[in-house]
Amino acid sequence: MADDPDVPDFEVPVGLFQDLEDLKAEVTRLSAQVKTLTDGADADAGEAFADDAADAGEEAEDEPQFPPFILLLDPPQYDDELRALIEWVEGVLVPGYLAEPSADARWCHLWFEHPVVIARLHALWLAWQELTDPATCGYTGPSVWHRDHLDPCMRELRPSNGPMAGCTKGEHQIDHRLPGIVPSAWSRAED
Repeated sequence: MADDPDVPDFEVPVGLFQDLEDLKAEVTRLSAQVKTLTDGADADAGEAFADDAADAGEEAEDEPQFPPFILLLDPPQYDDELRALIEWVEGVLVPGYLAEPSADARWCHLWFEHPVVIARLHALWLAWQELTDPATCGYTGPSVWHRDHLDPCMRELRPSNGPMAGCTKGEHQIDHRLPGIVPSAWSRAED
């Protein structure tokens, strides 16, 4: 290598190498995105784009490009997405990140019966899928996921006044956060 005139004669710091790899991954991702966008723009009145869609089959037209948010799904798709989310939570999140529940760090073993918990964990899972793929996020993705997604999510879900506040070991309360009946100022009590 030292005999090659095109190769500089100095040591590359590890951090710089990782930054370069991250930049390469980002350039690759952006190049693919630009190609996708420009291919659609170059189509003459949408003919080429329509031909590509016809070649891909009608199923591709009905499928979203990115996974939709779980609360927007209808029952068959919702059930499949929830099943996959449960697999990830029970297989990755619980054993890897959740310590023993306590009064200050709640966790309900029936978390999937709390809609707000499902919503937050699904968003966390979507971010995890994106940020743990080195092809799209480089080497810093997992760090970003921990800092920007996992930590804030757990701060919202696990406090003693969070969505699982009424759940303790062996007890489960699904409707502990539902508001009670509030008398309306517009209605009058019948005499």
